Amino acid sequence: MNYSMVRFVLFRLLTVLGGLLILPLLVAIIYREYTAAQIFFLVAISCLVLGVVGAHKKPLNKVIYAREGFFITAAAWIIMSIVGAVPFFLTGTIPDFVDAVFETVSGFTTTGGSILTSVDSMAKSVQFWRTFTHWVGGMGVLVFLIAVVPMADGYSMHLMRAESPGPVVGKIVPKVKDTAKILYLIYFAITVVETVCLMISGLGLYEAVTISFSTAGTGGFAITDSGIGGYSTLTQGIITVFMALCGVNFTVYYFLIQRKPKEAFAIDEVKFYFGVMLLSAFLIGLNVYMAGIVNNPGMSFHHALFTVASVMTTTGFGTLDFDKWPMFSKTLLMGLALVGACAGSTGGGFKFSRALIAVRNARNELNFLVHPKAVKRVFMDGHTLDGTTVKSVSAYLGLYVITMVASILVVSLDNFDYATTVTSVIATLNNIGPGLSMVGPTGNYSQFSYLSKFVLMFDMLAGRLELLPMFIMLKPGTWKK
Repeated sequence: MNYSMVRFVLFRLLTVLGGLLILPLLVAIIYREYTAAQIFFLVAISCLVLGVVGAHKKPLNKVIYAREGFFITAAAWIIMSIVGAVPFFLTGTIPDFVDAVFETVSGFTTTGGSILTSVDSMAKSVQFWRTFTHWVGGMGVLVFLIAVVPMADGYSMHLMRAESPGPVVGKIVPKVKDTAKILYLIYFAITVVETVCLMISGLGLYEAVTISFSTAGTGGFAITDSGIGGYSTLTQGIITVFMALCGVNFTVYYFLIQRKPKEAFAIDEVKFYFGVMLLSAFLIGLNVYMAGIVNNPGMSFHHALFTVASVMTTTGFGTLDFDKWPMFSKTLLMGLALVGACAGSTGGGFKFSRALIAVRNARNELNFLVHPKAVKRVFMDGHTLDGTTVKSVSAYLGLYVITMVASILVVSLDNFDYATTVTSVIATLNNIGPGLSMVGPTGNYSQFSYLSKFVLMFDMLAGRLELLPMFIMLKPGTWKK
């Protein structure tokens, strides 16, 4: 383990985090929340000073291999979650520090599950920071670090691979730093366009910006107790569109910018993603309409499409309480939650690309049993996948299931009902936020024990970081020099 390089990158991360905390500080000053402003100033300055001093001495050995990349990624997300919780705690918004860390982990991992019972009385600056954690975590803080801080491609690629979602992570341009910049420029552009659209629909600048943070980051923190249900149908429709767009692999947008529509629409994952979304919305809309929950068929499809897009992209927004919908709709939604969004997006879940690879590999294995001499390959986007990628998906699926089962067993010690226990783990491991029953769209995670909250925090981090960084950090051999 190259500890000098680990130290250097983590202290640089603190510098970036200190810079990001200046934004809620400015919001506090604008809204004359001077106590909150002092706290944000103190935390920001502390991060900047520690970061500059700690990263002042550059390491002689600047090599980062996969082990260091995974370790730095896991450690970075834990550190920024603890530091990011300090403003919640010091402002008195969340008096319990464990709860404050839970809220921050949920924010950075774009989960959106909250321990708060009300957000209406929250200070504007704290509310801004709460939603801004979604935006920072959506694309990844280390991807941002690569984009703004000078780093050599030789070791920054390992950081990007460890943090970026999907079975295969590559460069869309020759240099990793340029790739990170392009991704963040696209991300920023989507956020700005949504903000403008929301303002046109009647929202003020503050509401439009904070909701755009939660949408683009596919997080789901709302700024009012009524959530998105309190806004107009037009506003809800705009949010639906941008949730769906942010669940798409960002490589698609790069191809479109480069005027390469054939490459953009040739991606199998994206075609299945939109196909499943529309079909599921139709089925759930019909089910909800037939059950008499929504009497207008058009509005039934509207709410169904919003909810499907919210769950599939793991955003977690809601216009209606889907926990009161028929069992078919709830079961289908939880199934969609497990699959999640596309690789290379800001969404969570198992990812459509992995699901496609797993299904196609299973089909080949069945064919092999009947035709042992046949040579079958797994194809994606018209190309043959190498055996390493297919094997990694199978390994990921095994680790994913083990993590889920183990987490459910531990959380079951709280003795809550079955739906709460199971869906709380599904919702956190897949970074969705709301589940069913006590953790449904109108519920929260405040009643869980400390043990369960720590397990669910681990699940949120593991889900956002694609499992491996968290488990590699816990592996004793990782710590050896």
